[in-house]
Amino acid sequence: MYSQIEHSIDSKMALTRLVCFLVLFSTHCYFTVLAVILKTADDSPWANEFESIELSCLIESISTNNPRIEWKKIKNGEPSYVYFDYKISGDLENRARIREPATLVIINATRTDTAHYRCEVTAANDQKTFDEILISLVVRVKPVVPKCSIPKSVPVGKSAELRCVEEEGFPKSQYQWFRNKEEIPDDPKTSPKFFNASYTLNPETGTLKFSAVRKDDAGTYSCRAKNDAGHSECGPQMMEVYDINIVGIIMGVLVVVLVLLCITVGICCAYKRGYFVSQKQTGNNYKAPAKGDGVDYVRTEDEGDFRHKSSFVI
Repeated sequence: MYSQIEHSIDSKMALTRLVCFLVLFSTHCYFTVLAVILKTADDSPWANEFESIELSCLIESISTNNPRIEWKKIKNGEPSYVYFDYKISGDLENRARIREPATLVIINATRTDTAHYRCEVTAANDQKTFDEILISLVVRVKPVVPKCSIPKSVPVGKSAELRCVEEEGFPKSQYQWFRNKEEIPDDPKTSPKFFNASYTLNPETGTLKFSAVRKDDAGTYSCRAKNDAGHSECGPQMMEVYDINIVGIIMGVLVVVLVLLCITVGICCAYKRGYFVSQKQTGNNYKAPAKGDGVDYVRTEDEGDFRHKSSFVI
């Protein structure tokens, strides 16, 4: 008898649990049906510049007909409308459209479209009347041809710096250097061909620095800027490495010193012989003869020509 009572109690408890589950399930379904719920296929999409991209905003459940749909662009913390009152606005005007029910399609994406976008749906007749999804869009930009600075010639043993700069690509470009169309490794110790080279290569800044140039470093150099959107390369440029002619430099210095010495001796000799002293007497350095008693002299226009001004008086 006791076993029958226990069995009856267990059956009632099981039935109670089932009823509670069904009530909770039906309540959940009821609120789900009366709540607007959004989802997205990709919350971090990307596109290359000038391509099309979809920002998916999917309505998973809703009971309100003709809900209000809005899209906002958030850049540098400032929101602005890109879709409002059934119209595309802002910098996406004439470059975007809405694909039912709420997906935003951007046509011919540009680098300025990189931003956060928020899809907002308002359903007035639902129990939960509002939902939103945040999507982060990245528009990748292919690098332009980098500006390369390569010295034309460098003496053996001297330092040299090769520079490569590109500022248009997004994300920021990484750099590769090539010599005679062969890639130069970031670390020379990783390649038997460059093992003895004395250089440092920075792929972030694009600089290739030689601390002491060798004859083997001569060749045709080029640089490539690359990112996820593509790459561009500057034209090859020749860098020559030459030996310093020590004997020639010494002989040149001796010749210059000898020429200067000869010029100095020649000038001294010319001064001693009076070649640089004027021999012409002027009226300012002429010494007039002493006057005699009773005689006055008058100087004429011709220097040294004198005549009596008065006769002798006895």
